[in-house]
This record gives sequence, C-alpha cells and structure tokens, in this order.
Amino acid sequence: MSTYLHLRAVPPPALRNSATWLQRLFEDDRDGVRGRVGRHREKVLDKGYLEQELLYAGARLHRAEDPPRTQVVLGGQPVFPPDRNKPPFLLLTAAQANRVAAFLASAGFETLWRPARGQLLPRHGGRAAEPETRGAFAAAHRDLTAFYVRTAECGDAVVKWFMD
Repeated sequence: MSTYLHLRAVPPPALRNSATWLQRLFEDDRDGVRGRVGRHREKVLDKGYLEQELLYAGARLHRAEDPPRTQVVLGGQPVFPPDRNKPPFLLLTAAQANRVAAFLASAGFETLWRPARGQLLPRHGGRAAEPETRGAFAAAHRDLTAFYVRTAECGDAVVKWFMD
C-alpha cells in the first residue's frame, strides 16, 4: 500500500486542534472541496514525498529568521489521532505557511537540485534518467510553490495528513 501526503489550506478561523475535526476535513468529497476552495487550495504528494523533502533539507538558509526547511513537506505541529498507530496530522499556522511560501518563491530550483542530486539520481535510474528525474522534482517544486503562495495570499493555515 502506498502512502500519500495530502496538504490542505484552511482559513485560520475554521481550523480546529482536534483529531476528530481534522479527520472529517479529509473525509469530504475531494471534487466538492476543489470547487469550493479553488485550484491551489490542496495538494497531494505521492509516495515520493520523502524524497521531495531532500530538496529542502539541503537548502541553505539565508538568515536566522528564514523559514525552517523541513516545514515545506513534512513539518508542522502534530495532532495525534486517538489510534496512536496512525500518523499524526501536521498543522502549520498561517504565519508559518507564509514563511514557507516566501522561502519557496525565493528558492531557485537549480539551487535546491544541486545538493540533492547526488542522493536522488541513484534512486531514479542514475545519470541516464536525470532529465526525467529532474523534471519530475521540478514539477513537484512548482506545484508546492503554487500551493503555498496561494495559501499565503489567502492568509490560510495548512493541514497535512498521511493517507493510504
């Protein structure tokens, strides 16, 4: 079974720090949600989300107040469901989502790709597959950037959930 990482933007007044509420947030009809919240209001990363994190974990921060690198894909305040065998939901406040958006918007893909390249290429067919691998990671980076920038423009928080 594959695990996916689902990110959804939520207006701060609607956000609840309740595992039950967060579970319901992700149980609704995806098409209905897309119609209500717009194109860049949610993002689903396939099972390669852990590898996507390598792009951001190796990025150099410019100043101490820059956003934590690891909040881009896997970061956030955990909210544990009653079943401790299930992964937690992860919450980013609107301010944290705004900092992540600023980081992604200012981070050039090539600058992120160079340090992660050596770890990613062997897992994806080596140098011969570099154009396809680089293209896939660049596309995911563009999608994440669009998601976070739109979320920041709306002043929303982000909820993340690992789903099967």
